[in-house]
Amino acid sequence: MSDFHQTGIVSTLHRFHTSSLDHLERQLAEFAKKRPITLVLPALYGDVKRDPMKRIVANLKQTSYVRQVVVSLCGADRAGFDHTAELVSTLPQRVRIVWNSGDRILHLCERLEENQLTVGPEGKGRAVWMALGYVLAGETDYLVALHDCDIVTYDREIIARLCFPLASPNLNYKFCKGYYSRVSDRIYGRVTRLFIGPLLRAVETVVGDTPLLAYLSSFRYPLAGEFSMTCDLARMMRFEADWGFDFGLLVEMYRKCSVKSICQTAISRFPPETPMRGCSRCRSISRGSSSAPWPRKA
Repeated sequence: MSDFHQTGIVSTLHRFHTSSLDHLERQLAEFAKKRPITLVLPALYGDVKRDPMKRIVANLKQTSYVRQVVVSLCGADRAGFDHTAELVSTLPQRVRIVWNSGDRILHLCERLEENQLTVGPEGKGRAVWMALGYVLAGETDYLVALHDCDIVTYDREIIARLCFPLASPNLNYKFCKGYYSRVSDRIYGRVTRLFIGPLLRAVETVVGDTPLLAYLSSFRYPLAGEFSMTCDLARMMRFEADWGFDFGLLVEMYRKCSVKSICQTAISRFPPETPMRGCSRCRSISRGSSSAPWPRKA
């Protein structure tokens, strides 16, 4: 845990080590009896062929509270689809693959275009939209969680902490954005640090302090690809089809949901304790170790 302060108007749920992973999973198993959970995995076939996806599958085999796993597959031919199906066939959950490059999905997209309903180019946004359409059509789940498929250091705590704020009947959240510390001897989170943060501050100097900018600035890592939302809320969402998906989702949440129902949560542990040096003002901290047990992308 790199800090424990609240920033901005979005509630931050820190990892205080007060509950073990086993304890969280036991509670989630009870919650899921009345609030079923589906996990959506938007994946390029290139990700499926790499080791992180195998690690994700291995961890999900032990995640009993997840009722269903939906893989939204992009960039795969028939052989790639068969390979993906074989990889996820060992999961104990109900598994479905939405093959976005398949003939039936492409034909559906063509029909939508013919009726002036643009779904955008093939990408993460359209993959999530297709997968959520399938999930919502079933009308059996309470919440849906989503994370990328290129997390090298994936473990069960990521999905548990994403789902808990929404699955718990003791909390009143409808959307949860995951984040994790990028403190290391390498520069992680560069787009957020060097582009998104300065851009928001530049816009604020031009248009002034507005509620939307205050809201967006409250997120630690707005471009992180991990989040969960209730299915009722998902039915109202408009998703960006291109590379602006993650940031556009936050803006859409602001339009459709009370900020009191939105939170962000630390989904992974901080790196092992080692001496740290650096300026807290610029948050440039160097560490003596390059190991990264928090989520690290391939």
